[in-house]
Formats: sequence, structure tokens, C-alpha cells
Amino acid sequence: MTNTAATSNTAREAGRRPDAAAERAAFLADFRSMSSFGATAGGGVDRQAATIADGQTRNWFRGLVEGHGFKVRYDAVGNQFALLELAPGAPYIAVGSHLDSQPLGGRFDGAYGVLAGAHAAIRLTERLASAGESAKFNVAVVNWFNEEGCRFKPSMMGSSVFTGKLPAEQALATTDPHGVTVREALEAIGTIGDFSLDVAAYLEIHIEQGRSLEDHGLTIGLVESTWGANKYEFVVHGEQAHTGATVIADRQDALLGASLLVVAARGIADEFSTDEHAVITSCGEFNVFPNSPVVVASRVNLLVDLRSTDADVLAAADAELHRRARAIEQRANVRIERGAEHIWAAKAYDAAGMRLAAGCAEELGLPHGTVRTLAGHDSTNLKDKVPTIMLFVPSVEGISHNEKELTRDEDMLAGVDLLTELLSRVAAGGFVKP
Repeated sequence: MTNTAATSNTAREAGRRPDAAAERAAFLADFRSMSSFGATAGGGVDRQAATIADGQTRNWFRGLVEGHGFKVRYDAVGNQFALLELAPGAPYIAVGSHLDSQPLGGRFDGAYGVLAGAHAAIRLTERLASAGESAKFNVAVVNWFNEEGCRFKPSMMGSSVFTGKLPAEQALATTDPHGVTVREALEAIGTIGDFSLDVAAYLEIHIEQGRSLEDHGLTIGLVESTWGANKYEFVVHGEQAHTGATVIADRQDALLGASLLVVAARGIADEFSTDEHAVITSCGEFNVFPNSPVVVASRVNLLVDLRSTDADVLAAADAELHRRARAIEQRANVRIERGAEHIWAAKAYDAAGMRLAAGCAEELGLPHGTVRTLAGHDSTNLKDKVPTIMLFVPSVEGISHNEKELTRDEDMLAGVDLLTELLSRVAAGGFVKP
């Protein structure tokens, strides 16, 4: 990690307007209000994509931004756009993240970035009006649909459709575990339309979901690249049988085969990681059929993903996973079917955008450094289409996708300050040309 530590908070304090305290209080009040939707007993939220709780949060967000003069529109897969026309006829600078969450997830993942984008845009319009100045771009705050990918797969669905990586009709026909389609779910909460948007650049701020910023005493992470990731849906096919009456030699135990595949994935992470390049593997979903205490499983559906900073290392680990899957078929007397996959390559973010963000952080006196993102984000898709800047703020102890997820108020507020300054410069033509 490249570490640039600020020497004091003087520049940050000098850069604050007289009404900065009110702006900061307003953000925290809105964050508390937003976090009440889908709130869980453990202090987190549960608002999976296009559920009632997600719809309530979307409607709350719409009311918030419309109260500040935004116009809200939806596209064919439920991406929510809050629009500010600052330069009629010009393209838009998009800024945002997502409001949906994991089951029993944290309050900060995604939602912080959407609200930070809205407050940055609100501050920008107020400052332009106060100074009698104009922008060269319009601004859109975006709540991307189904970034989490827990109710509907794949993750980052809305931004995948927006960037042309996933056909809209395929996304709309995708079903959840209960057979409800994306189209049906979006229609039920009333957040589907036919809007389209001309985007010139994209900005996203997010919690780190790791501990490197906290470990290095940094407030801001400038994301230089993504890790590569290969996600696979596997189906292990066996034969249903009696757990007591069927001897071991006669069993085709799908659960045994699936368990061996999980262990194999972990072994690959251990074997392929080096001091220079890490490999991370996991099984995040596991469904056993018929899931009876006295039945040998006939089928297991599971999702296995592999991630690495290095494309060659990832390719080698991927090949080893599939080699081991073939060996497991023989050992457990099962058949392993490879289903849908979701893959993105390691790729750098815009270097000029990183320099611009670093300059803003230095001006505000915010300690910052360069990081890579292990997780996927909507910016992962957007950066392949338009110049994109990705920022992180710290996650306490690196905890995420957990009700205990926490980012301190001061770090959230520092992120909004930085995003406001960055958005101001980008909207003025300091990153991409009108």
C-alpha cells in the first residue's frame, strides 16, 4: 500500500464552510433514518433486492432527493437515478452505489455510498448557487439494482445491464429461490421504468470491507485496481438413498461430493497464495436436497468463487479447481455439473482519476493511500465503459456482510467531504472534457 499521511487537520478545517457543521449533522441524521429500513435486532439491515424493505428504502431515498430538487427515474432493471440538471444538454457525471443488502447484513455496505453521493451533489448545487457559478456536466446519483446478488444472481446485476454485460431480458427473467422473477419483484415495489442515461464518468465511495486502511491509520483509500474473480455455480448430482440401510460402497452421496469440493477450494487458496500474490476461495451458498436427516443427499447446489490479484495465478488456480472437481467425481461416485458463471478480470482504475482524488484528499488534510479492492462493486463494471474513480473509507476491524459492520462517523463524514470536493472538480471538467 502507498501511504500518504497528512501532517495535520488544518487544511481540512480551513476547507469547511461556516455551515459545515449543519451539513455534517444532516448527513448523520439521514444515515440514521435510512438505516431504520429493514433494521435487524443485531444492529444491521436485511433488505435484499426488490423486497419490501428494499422498496421502502428506495422510496425514502426518492423523497429525500426530490426534496432537494432532483428528478427520480428508473430504467428497465430497476436502477434508480436521481438527476440534477446543472448543464442542460450535457452528459451526466454519475455517483453512487447500492441500497440493497445481504441477509442480516451491515448498515454501511453500499448504502453509505448512495447517501454520500446525494449529499455531495446537494452541497455542490448549494455552492454553485452561492458562488454564482455553473457546472459543465449534469449530475446523477445512482442506486444500482441488486449489487449484492443474494436474492437474485449474479451480483452487480443492475450495473451489468447498464454497461451491456448482461441482457436486460435475461436479468428480468431471473428467479429467486421461490420462483419470483426480477420483473415481478420490481413491479411489486413500483421501481421499474424505461429511462436511459448518457454517462461521461463515474464516482463511487464505499466502505473498504477489509482492514488495511485501519491498520495503516488512513482515512481514505484510493482504489487502483480490482482483483480478478471467477464465480461458479456447481450442481453435484448423486442418488437418494437410506442413510441406515444403504452400505457405503453403494452410495452416490452428493453431499460428500460437495463437501470435498469446498475443501478442495480451500486447499487451492492455501497452495496458490504467495508473498507476492494472494488467492482467496470461498463457498458462499450451499443447498442440499432433499435435506432430510435419514436420506443420503441426491443433489447439492453450491457456489464457489476464486479471486486473485494476478491473472496468471488466478488462471492456474481455476484450472486446478476443475481438475480436482473431476477427481472428486470419481472418489465420491457423483457427477459435478458446472452451471452459470460470473467472471471479471483484474483491471486498473483510471490513473488520472486517482491523482485527482489524491489532490483533493491532500487539500482537505485527509491521510490516504492506494489500495486494491478484493470485493466486486458496481464501479467494477462502470470502469470498463467510462473513466471511473473508486474511493474507500475504513471498516472497523474489516468486518462486513455482518450486522457488526461499522464505519465511524468521522470517517463517513471525511468521505463525504472528499466526495464533495471531487465531484465539484469533475463536474467542472477537471477529469473528463465536456
